[in-house]
Amino acid sequence: MLGFGSAMSLWAFDLGKSLAGFDTGTKEELVRLRAEASQLREERDKAQSVANTSASLITAEKSAQQRMLAQIKSLEAENRALRDDLGFFEKLIPSNASAEGVAIRGLQAEVVGATRLKWQVLVIQPVKNAPEFRGKLEMNIAGTLGGKPWTMELPGGGIQTLQFRQYRRVEGMVDLPAEAVVKNVSAKVVEGAATRAMQSVKL
Repeated sequence: MLGFGSAMSLWAFDLGKSLAGFDTGTKEELVRLRAEASQLREERDKAQSVANTSASLITAEKSAQQRMLAQIKSLEAENRALRDDLGFFEKLIPSNASAEGVAIRGLQAEVVGATRLKWQVLVIQPVKNAPEFRGKLEMNIAGTLGGKPWTMELPGGGIQTLQFRQYRRVEGMVDLPAEAVVKNVSAKVVEGAATRAMQSVKL
């Protein structure tokens, strides 16, 4: 009888909850919460996908920027080199429009760091359809050493082999004695035993 009474009491309690709507509200709330949880998971997955895509785009953009910076630096270096060449090649214009044969243009020389001489020279044939020239460029340095007259040739006897049609630029660096004072640098173009052109520059 006691067990029967307990069972009847429990049944009456569950029946009361059902009649009062407690179970229905709880189930509906559970369904709603599950739907919200599913929606939140979907939104989280979408946000994660967007974040991953954004990270990939940022990485790609950084890589593109680095490539662009490298290209800009390369173009700037090329532009500087072209400006230098332009200034140098402007000397291709002959001082005498009727000039023929080989000519020396733009002999330049400067002492670098007190003990090195940097030089460059442009040799041209200021005519159209010039034949190939085969010869030599001889360089000579003059000045004082220890207060006395002094001359010096470039290494290898101061001779540079020349072979070109329109123009040829030759340049180099030479070590100087510690007490040398350079006052003059001269260049001479030789073909066989004949001198075809000469030029000198004072420092």
